[in-house]
Amino acid sequence: MQKTKKAFAKRFKITASGKILRHAPGHRHLMRYKSSRQLKAAGASRGLGSGMAAQVRYAIAAGL
Repeated sequence: MQKTKKAFAKRFKITASGKILRHAPGHRHLMRYKSSRQLKAAGASRGLGSGMAAQVRYAIAAGL
């Protein structure tokens, strides 16, 4: 059994149904200058496409 690749595990979340979610960028700094609409969008998690999801799933499970 191989170890989990922690760099991937910290950046992505696998849901109970198997979908992979990522955090939207733009929520780290300079929030004072962004509109509330931008901040709301940046706080949400987003899904990955099927091709990238397969690569991330392999990287997390196999330890790359």
